[in-house]
Amino acid sequence: MMQIPAHEAIAGGRPPLPAMGPSLRSFVAFATRETAGTIVIRKQEKALYLITSADQALRYQISVGRDGFGWTGTVKVGAKKEWPEWRPPAEMRGRQAGLPEFVPAGPYNPLGARALYLHEEGRDTLYRIHGTNDPKGVGFDGTSGCFRLTNTDVVDLFKRVPVGTKVVVE
Repeated sequence: MMQIPAHEAIAGGRPPLPAMGPSLRSFVAFATRETAGTIVIRKQEKALYLITSADQALRYQISVGRDGFGWTGTVKVGAKKEWPEWRPPAEMRGRQAGLPEFVPAGPYNPLGARALYLHEEGRDTLYRIHGTNDPKGVGFDGTSGCFRLTNTDVVDLFKRVPVGTKVVVE
């Protein structure tokens, strides 16, 4: 179980709820051949676009994979979860000492308020589009290949896209 540092606790012994963070989304002009409902991630721009028409998209600012953890391709949203649990892969735990094997579902989970699980040919890629409890951590190259939004924005995206949504990572 994840421990909350004593300095973060408040009266009653419970830690404060994590910040949802600001909305970093806006409607923008976006010419594409992709159909409405498709997600296009442009890593160089640190932007996720939800296509709304042939010439417009909803743009979300994101964090992307740091050097050595970037990838491209076409996948689908294979599952969606609210306040998901987290099981860091063994490889990640090997790189980052102190990571737990499991963090239970709830508001203190590092995946934030929502997670969209990316699948390729029906199999989980272990990559996610997810929120963060640290909204200052959005807009950078800093993940292990996942795409991170503020909790406010991942809740919005979660409501807009169904399982099966096409995701193009460029």
